[in-house]
Amino acid sequence: MSPRLLLPFLFFTATAFAADDNANDNPVNQTPVALDPFVVITGQLDKAREDIVPSLGATVYQIDKIQIDTQVIGANANFSGVLLHAPGVAQDSFGQVHLRGEHANLQYRINDVLLPEGISGFSQELDTRFVQTASVLTGSLPAQYGYRTAGVVDIHTRSGTPARAGDVALYGGSFDTLRASAEVTGSQDKLHAYVTVSDSTSGSGIENPTASRDPLHDRTDQFKAFGYFSDVIDSTSRLNLMISGSSSRFQIPNNPGQEAAFTLAGVTSFDSANLDENQREENDYAILAYQQTVDNFSAQLSAFARYSLVQFTPDRAGDLIFNGVASAVHRDLTGGGFEANLKWSAAATHTVRGGLLLTGTHAGTRTTTTVFPVDANGDQTSATPFDIPDNQHKLGWLYGAYLQDEWKPAAGFTINYGARADLSRAYVTEGQLSPRVNLVYQLTDTTSMHAGYARYFTPPPLELVQTSSLNKFNGTTNAPEIAASSPVRSERAHYFDAGLSHQFTSAFTATLDGYAKRATNQLDEGQFGQALIFSPFNYRRGRVYGVELTTNYTQDGFSAYANLALSRATGRAIVSGEFQFGPDELAYIAAHDVSLDHDQTVSASTGGSYRLGGTVIYADLLYGSGLRRGFANTEHLPAYHPFNLGVEHTFKLAGTRELHLRLDVVNVFDEIYELRDGSGIGVGAPQFGQRRGLYGGLTLAF
Repeated sequence: MSPRLLLPFLFFTATAFAADDNANDNPVNQTPVALDPFVVITGQLDKAREDIVPSLGATVYQIDKIQIDTQVIGANANFSGVLLHAPGVAQDSFGQVHLRGEHANLQYRINDVLLPEGISGFSQELDTRFVQTASVLTGSLPAQYGYRTAGVVDIHTRSGTPARAGDVALYGGSFDTLRASAEVTGSQDKLHAYVTVSDSTSGSGIENPTASRDPLHDRTDQFKAFGYFSDVIDSTSRLNLMISGSSSRFQIPNNPGQEAAFTLAGVTSFDSANLDENQREENDYAILAYQQTVDNFSAQLSAFARYSLVQFTPDRAGDLIFNGVASAVHRDLTGGGFEANLKWSAAATHTVRGGLLLTGTHAGTRTTTTVFPVDANGDQTSATPFDIPDNQHKLGWLYGAYLQDEWKPAAGFTINYGARADLSRAYVTEGQLSPRVNLVYQLTDTTSMHAGYARYFTPPPLELVQTSSLNKFNGTTNAPEIAASSPVRSERAHYFDAGLSHQFTSAFTATLDGYAKRATNQLDEGQFGQALIFSPFNYRRGRVYGVELTTNYTQDGFSAYANLALSRATGRAIVSGEFQFGPDELAYIAAHDVSLDHDQTVSASTGGSYRLGGTVIYADLLYGSGLRRGFANTEHLPAYHPFNLGVEHTFKLAGTRELHLRLDVVNVFDEIYELRDGSGIGVGAPQFGQRRGLYGGLTLAF
């Protein structure tokens, strides 16, 4: 069954459930029902699973489904939009977020199992609707977390309880936005399932390169599906299967008024408003996990498979006229692996944990670059272009193992110490033994503190492959100014973190946390070329440090939060992928500590909601002091602070059915703000934040 036919099928299935379930219920006089034993067993197994890979001294910020639903756009937002409300997160273009001054470097886990990496892009394959809770772990991570270490996004999905429930929803509004979605849970004996699908379209898929209200050539179509299936074998074990698929199409938005820079035979003029560049993204994965808890021993074993594709189709004539280069890019990634995590309660004061990870990934690229010939001065010598193919592939392996001990030498005091060993075999072979230690002390019932150190080893993404030979482009409009390309290497870092949390009242809690990182071969990524695909490079050294303040208040029907983060991220001397830069820029960076392009000094978020009966009013605001811009990132863009507002009302229907009506206003004051202006290190084009948008939704839950 094709994805486009699957959505209406599930709508029909969900509606049938709603019509059949409790059709003759009397909502006024219902008999209490005993708690399903499956719910109890599932809760016990969930708790045991979380205890296999706990945070153990890392800084944790948790977002639950209620918080997601009371943010503007709610579960209809891309998951990156949800992460923007966590402390220390800076907004970027193409759906990117940066945590604690790092470019990407986020690890995603679903139900405590590592989600294998896909090709970097702006498509958000994670559907926010399936999130029950999302925890963002930062700081000095315990030894079980390797490779992507700026932060761990640990998502717990909705499951197969209750036995029969779900919803169907429509959401849409400004920029011709329309999203249809459905989700349903079901159970049969010990088999339980949760499935959600969504299909959306919008006329504003990627950030507008101009300040105009309506972008040109910016339509997107996105389909997403996720399924979670669980077989509870007995009270101590279960088998879980998670499958996901997403398919996205993006038009690359146009910037009108550009002047032609090259001459193309047979084309006398070309309006940049009529460019037709497109990008397609496909992402699929499957994860099978077995969990068991017996006496003092718990384990989770998982196997996973992954496929990811990004394909960029240029406007051949237009790209040649304006850029002198038109590149058709196809990148795909196929991978799989195995992960094991074990826990042994060795004594009352010692809990030992260990595990291993093995992944194998094949990455391939097929690129056809159309160029013009040029003379020694770089001047075009012919209006007839020609093609240069560049195809390559690479098989890479990652191996990792860890062992750690959670020691409680005294009441309220915990020391978690251990180490992990990692080996990366890709373009180069590298490895590292990384010690980790975290201390947590519960000073009083309302005050706790933590401090930790972690040694990190971060391999570059395998799929971000480089062109195999720079010499192919000599004498063309795609010839680099610097004919050097040292291999991209793994980042190695020392990371320090300390924090204090205090509960002032039963309703108000505040946390203060500080961090510092010193790195060798600091990894960064940039967009070099027209395709919205990122390429990695290293700085010889990097420095990242900052402080975060998080506050939460909940009282009766009112809930509010406020996060403030100060951050500084710098690098010095580019030592890989040099051909992507100009000689002046390379020379300056070699002699100066420059701000990384995603460095934002101040990032803040705040929001609140008030519930009165069946009505919830909510609002939130994001603040950024501006990402970097200009030659070698020596300047920054102006600050921005869009304000968002919304309201939702719930109507109780017969039985357990509910009807939710929602109205959201994004960027209430229609603030015009720029995330990127096209300048800076590894920045390809300007991008503006979304103008004011009005959206409404209807959800039938049963």
